[in-house]
Amino acid sequence: MELIPTKIEGLLIIEPRVFGDDRGFFLESWNREIFIQLGLDLNFVQDNHSRSGRGVLRGLHYQQPNPQGKLVRVVSGRAWDVAVDLRAGSSTYGQWVGLELSARNKRMFWVPPGFAHGFVSLEDVTDFLYKCTAPYDPANEHTLAWDDPSIGIDWPLEGMDPQLSTKDKLGKRLGDVEAFT
Repeated sequence: MELIPTKIEGLLIIEPRVFGDDRGFFLESWNREIFIQLGLDLNFVQDNHSRSGRGVLRGLHYQQPNPQGKLVRVVSGRAWDVAVDLRAGSSTYGQWVGLELSARNKRMFWVPPGFAHGFVSLEDVTDFLYKCTAPYDPANEHTLAWDDPSIGIDWPLEGMDPQLSTKDKLGKRLGDVEAFT
């Protein structure tokens, strides 16, 4: 596996080793010992799987207290995945990183606690998997506005009207959320 740093400290793109031939491919998406060797001593307690149609936008979600770190990947389709830094005192507070995750590129994205996270599905059927370091805690889940102009996320929405849940339509602006301490 290869770790690729992003412009925001802590957010990492992970390129797994893929072994392929004319029959298909094999990859290890999680191996505790390898991740520890790479400096990521993570304890996952929950796995999630979501399926979304083209244009479904989920997020930007975070839990506070009880924040989750998430190791995310797409196993069918394509998604534009985004994380926004909400760590108090961070020199990159309010900045974002986005990247395409797809069944084809097989990349993973490590989103540590202290970030809001979301994605938009770019294909008709996109299956998104994520391993979490803390259980889902609906009483402490919050939503950052996906379209907050002070953040300025460049969502690839050409020809799409984003489909949002009710809670995602009610996301708060960056200036109205409490930073992680």
